Amino acid sequence: MTGHRRQSSTATVERITVAPLNPVIGAEIGGVDLSRPLTEVQFADINAALNAHHVLIFRDQRLSVADHKRFARMFGPLHVHPYHVKATAPDHARAADSGEAADPEILVVKADQNSRFVAGEEWHTDVTCDAEPPMGSMLHLIQAPDVGGGDTVFSSTIRAYEALSPAMRTFIDPLSATHDGAKLYTGGYGAKTPVGGWPKATHPVVIRHPGNGRKALFVNRGFTTAINELARAESDALLEFLWRHVETRVEFQCRVRWAPDTLVFWDNRCTQHHAVWDYYPSSRYGRRVSIVGERPSP
Repeated sequence: MTGHRRQSSTATVERITVAPLNPVIGAEIGGVDLSRPLTEVQFADINAALNAHHVLIFRDQRLSVADHKRFARMFGPLHVHPYHVKATAPDHARAADSGEAADPEILVVKADQNSRFVAGEEWHTDVTCDAEPPMGSMLHLIQAPDVGGGDTVFSSTIRAYEALSPAMRTFIDPLSATHDGAKLYTGGYGAKTPVGGWPKATHPVVIRHPGNGRKALFVNRGFTTAINELARAESDALLEFLWRHVETRVEFQCRVRWAPDTLVFWDNRCTQHHAVWDYYPSSRYGRRVSIVGERPSP
């Protein structure tokens, strides 16, 4: 499907192609080489596609680390993951034996026959324990499993919110929730609690996407620990309902099949994702950068 076209002042037509995976979430983007600086038109059209489709897939992109970071910086400053600031967990996706691990803006995503778990196995939105969570993340896959598998499933939290009943939307709109890094990094990955603890933040249960104005659910199984206005039993029950609503309704979702030299850019403000670990003991390797976002607001 041919996407956005604009006429430049030199009469040269610059264009990308946008092929939606389905009407709700996900699109394959063509007609652009991310190893080269983008034009203003290309950047504007990619940003518009992100606001519309939330997950963008770029195939056949041979990128250096510098190329990857240059593309990401067009959307904002690069985020530094709490692991680079606080601690390194055993078997975490970050590769401690790689020189790339010294770069605080690169998160190495790695799994092989020695891994006890992989990053992203549980449904989550990236680093919502930060006061200003990433607005988006870009994973560039270098090595895909040689046996196949290793897909990532994404779910639209905009569509999940809009599918709730009017009464439920009215009830949850004013609520807030606690997001605690200790839930995933210590409770899930087994990392020691660092000095000063993991990041912890309060965010609205429902936020408004700054790029398209639509409302989205903003609670996730990876980091959210409580809805602050409710009793514990009420909070636990409502969170479990909202998580399962996002995670199990396939009509909100798309599935990305990885291949080497694929870059996927997802909007962290209105998606959750789940990395399928169905390729053990084969290997998977890539690099991820994330972009600092705004504090979520209702």
